[in-house]
Amino acid sequence: MAIRGILFDKDGTLLDYWRTWVPINRQAALAVAAGNERLARELLRLGGHDPDTDKVQAGAPLAAGDFEDIARAFAAHPEAPPASEIVPVIERVFLAGGAAHSALIAGALETMVELKRRGFRIGIATNDSVAGLEASLAQHGILPLLDFAAGCDSGYGAKPDPRMVAGFCASIGILPGEVAVVGDAIHDLAMGRTANAGLAIGVLSGTSSREDLDGLAHIIVESVNDLPGLPEFQR
Repeated sequence: MAIRGILFDKDGTLLDYWRTWVPINRQAALAVAAGNERLARELLRLGGHDPDTDKVQAGAPLAAGDFEDIARAFAAHPEAPPASEIVPVIERVFLAGGAAHSALIAGALETMVELKRRGFRIGIATNDSVAGLEASLAQHGILPLLDFAAGCDSGYGAKPDPRMVAGFCASIGILPGEVAVVGDAIHDLAMGRTANAGLAIGVLSGTSSREDLDGLAHIIVESVNDLPGLPEFQR
């Protein structure tokens, strides 16, 4: 079955995770900690972000989770507020931070333009909110290219829930087997596999290594910029 639609992850796949999210993670932890820098560092560690090196663990809440995943991780600290109080704080910081810090992976826009020119339908599925998606991508010229966009608050659940793939298919009238899911995290590839997507493509431009993605990806590439050269995307 030929690929007709491409469903991209956002952070680490289209947006440069390190330039965009390292400062936002720090701001979110500090906001939840009410300015207590010691507590903020401990919250970062609970979320999978090492405050000393800025390395982020693949698949950790701050790498691939939604607001509730991150809130639960932070709330595990005895000095932190309950998760229900943390969620709106994180959402507020992420929304402002996405607009302020978002940086595209070099060449990502041009790659998406080329794939669109070749006739592929394009969507984004993110564990960020829809407002966060729009805030972080509005300045980069990507939103007009999209046939579909879903966040963790769009009613499809959060990745790895497969319903974002189903929503993409329903919105543009194609089958799951005609979709390539592209992402940098195991959440993305697990979503694709569970949804019976035609391809689950891992990219190494985010927080995951080849070893992290090997068991779930049909194909692993360095970045989205390698997609136009793959046989599956020749038109």
